[in-house]
Amino acid sequence: MLWLIVGLVTFLGIHSVSIFAPRWRDATIARIGALNWKRIYSVASIAAFVVLVHGCGLARQEPVVLYQPPVWMRHLAMLLMLPAFTLLLSAYLPGRIKSAARHPMLAAIKLWALAHLLANGMLGDVLLFGGFLVWAVIDRISVGKRPVRAVPGAPPGRFNDLIAIVGGLVLYVVFIVWGHRALIGVPLMP
Repeated sequence: MLWLIVGLVTFLGIHSVSIFAPRWRDATIARIGALNWKRIYSVASIAAFVVLVHGCGLARQEPVVLYQPPVWMRHLAMLLMLPAFTLLLSAYLPGRIKSAARHPMLAAIKLWALAHLLANGMLGDVLLFGGFLVWAVIDRISVGKRPVRAVPGAPPGRFNDLIAIVGGLVLYVVFIVWGHRALIGVPLMP
């Protein structure tokens, strides 16, 4: 469980610099340059993600049951995941969905985390998904108090919402049929 906690704290900590140390972030970027900042940030994020994934694997080998969700919660989780993929894509496709959601990436993370908390009752799962849910809520609250930063993505277009919806549905189906089993090791379909 230690590796999971170290990976989670490190990964979310790296992604919390804008929340808790925006001046330090901006000063560091001014000192070393935006490209060097992105390189360091990317390498640190990938390293933390590797530790997080390794920790998840180790936590699965020694599961600690906190609660046993009823079977219907899995169906609710799958329903909650349906808009999560569309929101994820709309974060990079400016349109009505992005405007309505304001911060669709954080909304997607919150839906993803909540869905997985409803369907999984192991300690490792609660730490992982609960950690991401708490982080996304804190980040969403802090967004209004920070200067707006441009998010790279597609230019505004009249078909961006349609692309986000269709792309989100395709990703959803791919993940249910193949992706979750291939990437996570847990099949969603028998």
